[in-house]
Amino acid sequence: MNFMAPKILILSLALSAAFAQKPDIHPHQLAPYVSSPHQIVERMLELARIKPGEKVYDLGSGDGRVVIAAAQKYEAKAVGIELSSRLVKSSQEEIKRLGLGEKATIVHGDVFDTDFSDADVVILYLLRDSNNTLKPRLEKGLKPGALVISHDYEIAGWKPQQEETVDAFRRGHKIYVYRMPPQK
Repeated sequence: MNFMAPKILILSLALSAAFAQKPDIHPHQLAPYVSSPHQIVERMLELARIKPGEKVYDLGSGDGRVVIAAAQKYEAKAVGIELSSRLVKSSQEEIKRLGLGEKATIVHGDVFDTDFSDADVVILYLLRDSNNTLKPRLEKGLKPGALVISHDYEIAGWKPQQEETVDAFRRGHKIYVYRMPPQK
């Protein structure tokens, strides 16, 4: 008698059930949630040369670390756009705890439904395909001179005015800085 057969059958049934469930993914989810290391956040904001009162958007703001750092260190008006209600709630709680409510906001929403035309700086940590999907909105919606700073992934067809590699967590992270309108 094969004692492995029942175990294989149970494993097979469990895997079938897991794959049969549809993940709770929003149609405009542009990337999985992976937070940028703090040293990358700091460097992206340094490269942006943010002046007090400038408007900084983080598209897919995750835990809010970019928004919080921009508001705290640079006195920017920082706005995060995030699809995950859980991440929005925890980010809003942290902003409140830090007393940054006047400078920092996290919006529960979809970047495709958001007007970010007043941005001086837009921060992205999205996938390459997602950057390219968002590219027409950035080109159409951002004012001349606005910066787009992308962590790890280029925007196809745009020439960065600056590109830098920063080591964090045992690998090099690329930072791409673009100025609107993009150079073609």
